[in-house]
Amino acid sequence: MSDLLARHRAVMPNWLALNYSEPIEIVGGKGNRVVDASGKTYLDFFAGILTNMIGYDVPEVREAVERQIATGVVHTSTVYLLRGQIELAEKIARLSGIPDAKVFFTNSGTEANETALLLATYARKSDEVLAMRQSYHGRSFGAIAVTGNRSWKNSSLSPLNVHFLHGADRHLAQFRGMSDADYIAACVDDLRHVLATEAAKGVAALIAEPIQGVGGFTMAPDGLFAAYKEVLDEEGILFISDEVQTGWGRTGSAFFGIQNHGVTPDMMTFAKGLGNGFAIGGVVARGDLMDGPHAVGLSTFGGNPVATAAANATLDYVLDHDLQANALRTGTLIIEGLKEAAARLPVVGDVRGKGLMFAVELVDPATGAHAPALAARFMELTKEAGLLAGKGGLYGSAIRMAPPLTLTGDEAREGLGIIVHALETINAEVTA
Repeated sequence: MSDLLARHRAVMPNWLALNYSEPIEIVGGKGNRVVDASGKTYLDFFAGILTNMIGYDVPEVREAVERQIATGVVHTSTVYLLRGQIELAEKIARLSGIPDAKVFFTNSGTEANETALLLATYARKSDEVLAMRQSYHGRSFGAIAVTGNRSWKNSSLSPLNVHFLHGADRHLAQFRGMSDADYIAACVDDLRHVLATEAAKGVAALIAEPIQGVGGFTMAPDGLFAAYKEVLDEEGILFISDEVQTGWGRTGSAFFGIQNHGVTPDMMTFAKGLGNGFAIGGVVARGDLMDGPHAVGLSTFGGNPVATAAANATLDYVLDHDLQANALRTGTLIIEGLKEAAARLPVVGDVRGKGLMFAVELVDPATGAHAPALAARFMELTKEAGLLAGKGGLYGSAIRMAPPLTLTGDEAREGLGIIVHALETINAEVTA
């Protein structure tokens, strides 16, 4: 493995992140577990960054892909009719709840967000966009511009004029201790103040994640975006919900994350879990917005036959097996267990999440300061114990976990036990 790591470092960029002090190579997977090159098995609580949404080696997905490959057609591009793409678009348009919805497919969440920003700025004839502090929307030029996390921004240059809003930052002194209602009222006041002081007439859109992914699964209280949308509607400002991580029932309480706020956005972007590992993303938007741009467009690879075969099978599997309900059931078991443990572990500053999308914030128990070193220690302990997790947050101190939606109750309890034991070990080390 040291030889493979050396080869990686020789030809890959230094900024390409690898988990663990000794990175692993995953060579096999079945159900909700993966196997590394040494033969060690792990319960996967990160799912390839929320992408292997229904686990590994799923017969329905594998067989759908094999049937498509057997036709000899793995690619034609969007200049021809693509039956699988049309069928998938019909499902997504129906599920979105957006009136007269149309769908455009891309290869990733980054590309989907770029497309949504293009549609919004074209429709509103404005380069001004509202985004959320601590957000992440991708690694391209426009997506980085609306990302509110300095760790992921390489340039202050931007094709957009962006104004950042509060909404997922209740740890700040001015909001600490507020009720949901008071915090929402304060954020709405700030939105109105931003529009009155920083933004010219004709802001294009607000883009927001219902639960911030890279931000460490921080989230606005339910109802904030409904309150924001009332203000946006007064000025005709469009609302884009970035569902790249929150879509397809992962939150348990709603099929798309924004539905927890009682809001139907003008557009939603999606990617990651839809293809269960095959590259696919896209935008679902009001038909008038999608039809608006005057220039000719296409996507060479977006929504290709193999990816849409996988996505159709994955989405059908999610719906047929009611995996949203399973996410609520198993996620509640884990989150409640983590909160119970946190009450006796000073190193845990916060437990948060919805469904199978949850996080633990690690802090210095003496000062309450964010503790990225403890998060790194957690990663090593859980790897050793046979569980894969993710790390993030604005300060690098959040452990974020999002198992496949097929997680069983026994696997949920197994994972919870590993997590709690790691937290207990860290707590004992720090307080000794």
